[in-house]
Amino acid sequence: MTERRAPSDGRQPGVAGGPVDATPPRRVDKPWGHELIWAQTDRYVGKLLVIETGKRLSLQYHEVKDEWIRVLSGRLRLVLETADGELSERVLEPGEGVHIAPGRRHRFEAVERAELVEVSTPELADVVRLADDFGREGTSAP
Repeated sequence: MTERRAPSDGRQPGVAGGPVDATPPRRVDKPWGHELIWAQTDRYVGKLLVIETGKRLSLQYHEVKDEWIRVLSGRLRLVLETADGELSERVLEPGEGVHIAPGRRHRFEAVERAELVEVSTPELADVVRLADDFGREGTSAP
């Protein structure tokens, strides 16, 4: 059996790309739970969002940020603007996901404690809050 060694340029064995980043995820506490930013480059961001039961994020939209979410556990009530400009609501179960295009109003609420993965473009401060349970309307504050 041949032993795999790390390439001398710092890449992970068997994986193309740049150096391995051993930095642990960055936790950001939120009034609705928390997020772990586990990947961040100038091209994309990966997050794990944990939303506590009954808590919800702001009704918001992004001017530039483009994102996909997928529910890992729990149940998530999603409010999402339709192509007609109306807000529709549905519950996402584990394994279900959705694309949230720039400009689309949306809100997440945990029907039961929900964990979801979000992959987006890197504009983390691009949040226009329209309504917020925690008094953060009009800001990009955590």
